[in-house]
Amino acid sequence: MRSSPIGWLKVLFGYLFASALGFLIVGAVGCASKLDGVSKDGSRSEIVTDSDEPEVRRRARIRLELAVGYFEQGQTTIALDELKQSLATDPEYAEAYSLRGLIYMRLNDFRFAEESFKKAMALNPQDSNVVHNLGWLMCLQARYPESFELFFKVLSNPQYGERAKTYRALGLCQLRAGLRVEAEASLLKSHEFDAANPVTAYNLAKLMFQRGDLVRAQFYVRRLNNSELANAESLWLGVKVERRIENRDAMLQLAAQLMKRFPQSNEAAAYQRGSFDE
Repeated sequence: MRSSPIGWLKVLFGYLFASALGFLIVGAVGCASKLDGVSKDGSRSEIVTDSDEPEVRRRARIRLELAVGYFEQGQTTIALDELKQSLATDPEYAEAYSLRGLIYMRLNDFRFAEESFKKAMALNPQDSNVVHNLGWLMCLQARYPESFELFFKVLSNPQYGERAKTYRALGLCQLRAGLRVEAEASLLKSHEFDAANPVTAYNLAKLMFQRGDLVRAQFYVRRLNNSELANAESLWLGVKVERRIENRDAMLQLAAQLMKRFPQSNEAAAYQRGSFDE
């Protein structure tokens, strides 16, 4: 059995998408949160509240919130229909285009996803979350130079608050492109901002195991396997790390967990065959 060099990739999209949905929800109802009361010329102005939201945007926002709810429940068709109605009401609603891009990316309809993200960027060039998502879309299509450029653009924004997410996506994309040294550096940066993320931990451990840095590989994969986020891939990697270190007791303990919790997995089958080097 050959596992992907970026196992946990499917988990990554879950983190990316959840974060983006949260941003959309905040953005959709964020009119009342603009409490600085400062106008463009620097003078004080009246605090912005819900009543200041234009009627057209309010109706479009309600449709967007419905679309988010339906998509979270897996009702993609209904979510897209709500988005159509949101955009029909307000064709300049950047957040609606952003969600449409995420939905089409999940559906592997990359052409419509790209079109949606670019429209959202045109309407709101300061939205780093959209730039990040477009960068990930480019990576999924192996358009690596474009992807890296977009990720670096996001990271160059001093106000951007989700650096762990973007460094993680950049590192995984660099792995896809075969840039192992650069990928490790990016994943280490992601780990600095979010040490608990399982995607980052797994891929760092795997990279270090592959280049023979067994002590550091053990550090990252042990932390992951001692958490509730351990899965068949991480347990199997832990088995291989402990075996290479010649820590038989730890290896057998992890193997027992693998066989008990994930008996039908490819990793359990590989352990039964003794295929430690596949």
